[in-house]
Amino acid sequence: MKILVLNGSPKGEVSVTMQYVVYLKKRFPEHSFETVSVAHEIKKIERDPAQFSAILGKVRSADLVLWAFPLYYMLVCAQYKRFVELVFERDAQDAFSGKYAAALSTSIHYFDQTAHAYIRAVSEDLGMQYLGGYSAAMMDLLEETERLRFEKFTSLIFAAIKEKIPVQRVNPPLVPTDLVYAPNQEQKRTDSGTQKVVILTDDDGGSPNLTAMRERIRAAFTGPVETINLRELDIRGGCLGCCQCGYDNTCVYTDGYVDFYTKKLAPADIIVMAGSLHDRYLSSAWKQFFDRSFFKGHVPGLPGKQIGFVIAGPLAQVPHLREILSAWADSSGSQAFFVTDEVASSPELDGLLDTMATRLVQGAEAGYIPPRTFYATGGHKIFRDGICGPMKLVFQADYRYYKSHRMLDFPQADLKTRLANAILIPLTRIPGFRKKVFADMKYHMVAPFKAVLGDS
Repeated sequence: MKILVLNGSPKGEVSVTMQYVVYLKKRFPEHSFETVSVAHEIKKIERDPAQFSAILGKVRSADLVLWAFPLYYMLVCAQYKRFVELVFERDAQDAFSGKYAAALSTSIHYFDQTAHAYIRAVSEDLGMQYLGGYSAAMMDLLEETERLRFEKFTSLIFAAIKEKIPVQRVNPPLVPTDLVYAPNQEQKRTDSGTQKVVILTDDDGGSPNLTAMRERIRAAFTGPVETINLRELDIRGGCLGCCQCGYDNTCVYTDGYVDFYTKKLAPADIIVMAGSLHDRYLSSAWKQFFDRSFFKGHVPGLPGKQIGFVIAGPLAQVPHLREILSAWADSSGSQAFFVTDEVASSPELDGLLDTMATRLVQGAEAGYIPPRTFYATGGHKIFRDGICGPMKLVFQADYRYYKSHRMLDFPQADLKTRLANAILIPLTRIPGFRKKVFADMKYHMVAPFKAVLGDS
């Protein structure tokens, strides 16, 4: 059986993900494995049609295409995302159609589910038969039980291909929005006062709706608005995954990205992010923006901001993308609003965009940020545990930040609760005490609120 591994690591063969592939080669020598480092070689692939065609030839001759990648900001890296875009832009879907596909990722299990949802959806849009994904923690391969699990997954994939099983599609084909947006000249405008407003976009003219929506939201603010196009910034490449920024947040790139982020975005009060759907995400330019912000490590990126997502395209049909953007805002400590062109008429979209501007200003003036949800709370615990454990050596800047901001909030640090547990848990072994405590549990749960509410 011929397995083509599409390597999604910017580091090429010297990556954790590829160590899993090396293991498969050793464990299943009866099969042929070929790896193409599409993320590492993406610029050459873009420039050289012959190299792109050669990859397509390998896809056509494969029995299984294995999407193998590390997670970068809840998805694949921008370089890998760009390869997917090239396949669609160059109408090369036929090379993938009918092929069996599977996915392998390595991560710390922070939004690995959205990355796998993306790869599955892309595979199905290419006409592939998707057999499943394997999400490994980075160091799982060092554990015997996890190696056995990985072998079982792979054996089942091979068995499915041998039996030529049918696979049901999970993601229906995308249905483009049919609104041709024509904004009305009359507009409700909101006084943004002293709030600093930035519109960040990747608009290249390819989506008339995006251009019109971006202009409408810009004009909805009476104060100054700075518009920044990602395609015009000095960004020389995607995140390399080198982690050299982990020590003191200094990126190895010497382009304009860090200055733009720290001098334009960080001081802003309101940031409108305007983009359009490209396959099952935004563009690779947007993915590069998010990936490169990793120079800040696992520190909340843009805390206290009001974020408006203005998106052209069928976002409602791509639930993992909305989840990614919502989680990013939540983890950043920001408030997010969404407006898309999935509406019945231009006047309706006018009203939504004008209202978004109002709500962004109101949120900024009030200084309101919603309480954290599972996204931020769960992510914090994953990052905190990693930064105090196996990731501490690399991400020393994170550790210093977490310590100075009292984010090393381990449960065992709560001495009062530990003392109460030490006394009360042994007492619950006494049947009478246990019966009384649990019978009155609902009253115990509300008792602390009397300090705020009184006896009412």
